[in-house]
Amino acid sequence: MLFHERAEFLKQVEAIARLGADQLGPYWRALSPDEVSEKARNDLVSAADLASEKAIVSAINDRFPDHNVLSEEAGWQPSQSDSPTWIIDPLDGTTNFIQGIPQYAVSVGVSIADRVEFGVILDPSKGDVFTAGRGLGTTWNGTPCQVSSRTALEGTVLATGFPFKAHRLLDAYLDIFRDVFLRCKAIRRPGAAALDLAYTACGLFDGFFEFQLSAWDIAAGSLMVEEAGGVITDMDGRSGFLESGNVVCGPPGVHHALLEVVATHADSW
Repeated sequence: MLFHERAEFLKQVEAIARLGADQLGPYWRALSPDEVSEKARNDLVSAADLASEKAIVSAINDRFPDHNVLSEEAGWQPSQSDSPTWIIDPLDGTTNFIQGIPQYAVSVGVSIADRVEFGVILDPSKGDVFTAGRGLGTTWNGTPCQVSSRTALEGTVLATGFPFKAHRLLDAYLDIFRDVFLRCKAIRRPGAAALDLAYTACGLFDGFFEFQLSAWDIAAGSLMVEEAGGVITDMDGRSGFLESGNVVCGPPGVHHALLEVVATHADSW
């Protein structure tokens, strides 16, 4: 695509993400117990997730019928193997949403030839929209943003997420957490990985690390970090984070320092 074509397509990605976000409002602090179920231990899904996903997937199918879809609740919906793939989390932070905690988002990424090229993260509760296109940069409510200027762990405010679906990694995670905690200024665990990545891209957080995420948690936000001048890899410094779900990111110096800490515990995970 030419530059202007990429910019126009990104607008369409945002418009489709907004259709999903519009579905969440009626459920906000209004879910009944029978509208919430457990897919697996500590892994919840609600009527809000399903309504958002339905709106997004329907719009994609209508506007781009030859595109593929990978979505958290509906799974893999192939169309043509060489077509773009939309990677969708219709409600990232479901547990927060169910609890009435205003930290959740809709995350939509579009991958072309196995590389994420477009990403949109919408935070309905705060009215924030984060967008990124490869070569287009990252924006927060329309304003270009960059990762923080930190070059080391000292003085940083980091984000993380607990491995609540992978208890076998808990000891390794806590060892890494302790070492990082002793060097940084603060660590936050807000509970919506897509927003953690968006906030890192915009410099609100100085870095982020987490085990065992899913591709739909990471896709849009990973591009935002890259386009904002940051580095994102899996825990061994390679590019397979969409497959492994293990993520380390931040400005280059912070990313490097986090990787050094993780490497000292590599044998335990």
